[in-house]
Amino acid sequence: MRFMIIVKATTDSEAGVMPPEELFAAMAAYHEELAKAGALLDASGLQPSSKGWRIRYQGARRTLIDGPFTETKELIAGYTLIRVNSREEALEWSRRFPNPAMGDGEIEVRQLFELEDFEPNVSMERFRAIAGCG
Repeated sequence: MRFMIIVKATTDSEAGVMPPEELFAAMAAYHEELAKAGALLDASGLQPSSKGWRIRYQGARRTLIDGPFTETKELIAGYTLIRVNSREEALEWSRRFPNPAMGDGEIEVRQLFELEDFEPNVSMERFRAIAGCG
């Protein structure tokens, strides 16, 4: 089972303010523990939304929208992707996640779909073939 721990953006992260060394140290220790347990798949911080864009779809029409985006509560500043054996194990790891805001803040945890979650069909077989290439 794979889960993504999503770090919510703050006004500081959107302004490009780097976290203090204390937070980097706590995150490094946490990610080292995940790696030692064989649970860490990937982790990274994201650049502010001012360096990003969105594509809005209206039927076949696509519209480019450049950042920044104003609703920080809807933005993410980073993520950690883990592979564990159960939802309970994911809950335990997420409870240990360092507070990314150093004050009031929140993380969100979401389970990823696995190919086995979908009924077999031609399209899913194409995805399975792609997954087999990696």
